[in-house]
Amino acid sequence: MSIIQINDLTKTYHDTEIPVHAVNGIDLSFEQGEFAAIVGPSGCGKTTLMNMIGGLEQPTSGKVIVDGSVMSELSSHNLIDFRLRNIGFVFQAYNLIPVLTAKENVEFIMQLQNWDKKEMDKRTISLLQSVGLGDKLNSKPNQLSGGQQQRVAVARALASKPKFILADEPTANLDSIATNQLLDIMENLNKEEQITFIFATHDQRVMDKARRVVTLDDGKVISDIRK
Repeated sequence: MSIIQINDLTKTYHDTEIPVHAVNGIDLSFEQGEFAAIVGPSGCGKTTLMNMIGGLEQPTSGKVIVDGSVMSELSSHNLIDFRLRNIGFVFQAYNLIPVLTAKENVEFIMQLQNWDKKEMDKRTISLLQSVGLGDKLNSKPNQLSGGQQQRVAVARALASKPKFILADEPTANLDSIATNQLLDIMENLNKEEQITFIFATHDQRVMDKARRVVTLDDGKVISDIRK
């Protein structure tokens, strides 16, 4: 069953003299438990497509239906709540809060959801242990390596028990060792908890791990390969 259904999706930017068709009539669907990569050259529409799947941008036309909800039809309040409860985001820039510890960064989402403190502590520690940072609970971002910061970001994305994770160039700032560690962690979470992972990437290491590779060019799907 499809958890994400994308129907004739377009996004056109009119900021320049000539309109830019960043996404141009895309039809796609993703099922629960997929480990998929959206790939293609810079400017092909990867990030724009991911942003529309996550409700961070509105389409010009077409629909993104996530778990039965049409993203563009949700009110601002309902969209925020929907994202909070269903979607985990992992970005290239980590986006950790610098004044908070690793534990506090992961807890942040759960605090917004009014989790019980004891349950929140238990899940936070378990998540940080699962990404190999059980000994870094009280470390702030500037005390962690890039790879460790990205693993905190993954733990934070998983905190709210989302149905799927959107990861936009999550390995761009990482060396080979950190990349392989991060991808192994994500792959294990995908297999063990059936969390759907969708990556936007140009990193061959991510493409090699993915079980499905969707290639975009000029805002269109030019190939969709399942391994």
